[in-house]
Amino acid sequence: MKIICIGRNYAEHAKEMNAPVPSEPVFFLKPDTAQIKNNLPFYYPDFSKEIHHEVELVLKINKPGKNIDIQFANKYYDEIGIGIDFTARDIQAKCKEKGLPWEKAKAFDGSAPIGKFIDKKKFVDLNAINFNLKINGKTVQIGNTKDLLFSFDAVIAYVSKFFTLKKGDLIYTGTPEGVGPVVIGDTLEASIENEPLLTFEIK
Repeated sequence: MKIICIGRNYAEHAKEMNAPVPSEPVFFLKPDTAQIKNNLPFYYPDFSKEIHHEVELVLKINKPGKNIDIQFANKYYDEIGIGIDFTARDIQAKCKEKGLPWEKAKAFDGSAPIGKFIDKKKFVDLNAINFNLKINGKTVQIGNTKDLLFSFDAVIAYVSKFFTLKKGDLIYTGTPEGVGPVVIGDTLEASIENEPLLTFEIK
């Protein structure tokens, strides 16, 4: 199982990061050791002092596929979930300065908490899904798939040009604006259409 994360897929988030809006999907990988399931806590790593939250809708691939045509991409996932792409922002900044890869800032153990999944048939319109993240009861990020630069199907088709997708792979589809730091003691709650699907603590 691999975790594929789409970067800068919401224009306002790209702007808040002072990054250009991409003309094609940007993506990176996380290993399976990044995953946290069952609402288990996230333990703040000792190598960073600036861990940021990025809430994202997540697609679960349901069958193998390579060079998938965009018109058939919808057949490669049945469920949509929600997760957090944790980023060690201080480490990421140092990597950027030196032109180095970002894996240690993005793909470290526990950097991809994942919540429950919902059958996609329950959504009236996949292009108008609301989701949000609360920290200690306060809403910090709000997103809607109408603002995606690259749709779910476009992302699947593009990524499959480079990597064979396998059953169980997860695609984190990008975060809206409002990313920011977490601290020990915080409680995070991520929801789709106001249904909490992921709740965990920072320890």
